[in-house]
Amino acid sequence: MTDPKINSPINSTPDATRDATPDSKIKSAPLAYENEPFLTSPDGRILRLLAEYSEPLARFRREKIRDTVVFFGSARLRSSDEANHGWVAAEQKAKGEVPAQQQAELKRAQSAVDMARYYEDARRLAYLWTEWTKTLGGKNQRFVVTTGGGPGIMEAANRGAYEAKGKTIGLNINLPFEQAPNQYITPALNFEFHYFFMRKFWFAYLAKALVAFPGGFGTMDELFEILTLAQTQKLAKKIPVVIYGSEYWKRVINFDAFVEAGTVAAADLELFKFADTPEEGFEYLRDSIIKYHLTPQPKTDAEASPEIAKTNP
Repeated sequence: MTDPKINSPINSTPDATRDATPDSKIKSAPLAYENEPFLTSPDGRILRLLAEYSEPLARFRREKIRDTVVFFGSARLRSSDEANHGWVAAEQKAKGEVPAQQQAELKRAQSAVDMARYYEDARRLAYLWTEWTKTLGGKNQRFVVTTGGGPGIMEAANRGAYEAKGKTIGLNINLPFEQAPNQYITPALNFEFHYFFMRKFWFAYLAKALVAFPGGFGTMDELFEILTLAQTQKLAKKIPVVIYGSEYWKRVINFDAFVEAGTVAAADLELFKFADTPEEGFEYLRDSIIKYHLTPQPKTDAEASPEIAKTNP
């Protein structure tokens, strides 16, 4: 049997092809934090996770973001102008005999027109909210409108805050479709995440309130996650939740059925409030923020840092 020591790296002779003269040099290895194959490998995952915590935190500190109000909703809803243009195009396409496919397109176009009111309402609510937060004064930014950074309701909320001349945050996620930063995000507060749970962390841990507009699976996920944190009292802070558009939400979710089935307590339905106009939503948010979160302005830089949520033991 061959002695394993003979061919071990420590005991083997230099490669015959290597120039062993005193002038030959081996290249320096890359620094670990500049080694891209390592950073993008499974072994580098922990560093990527830390980066998605540390880099946003550094920017929030630099931009003096203390806390946020988060808007969720469908990426597929369009503004009234876009939806009306889509209806006109669908109608022209369907002139004459209307095959089944064109009937379906007309139905989708009509639905887009009907749902566009939520885009406009999100835009209006974010505008009203940002106008109010600007009256609070102080050197740091309070209750900044924050979204997932994409199109639809996210765009509408960022747009309203932008039109009110306030800072506004977009927490984007790298997806194969639908998700690209909208043009209304404050450039210094435009983020791109790889990990969903790190994005969720930044949604939840700076938020002082949540507004859920009509949406699909993603909106449901975010809404119920916040409601679960509130229901289980995992967060030490009170997070007011506005569910906007009672007609839509009561059609897609029977909240009362949870209570009737005994799967949630009746008191759990008080964790959120329905609103059907921007003014109604704004008044509830304003009153709740004043009651639970409007504390005196911090006097030190440490106090002005992003206010990461405390958890209950």
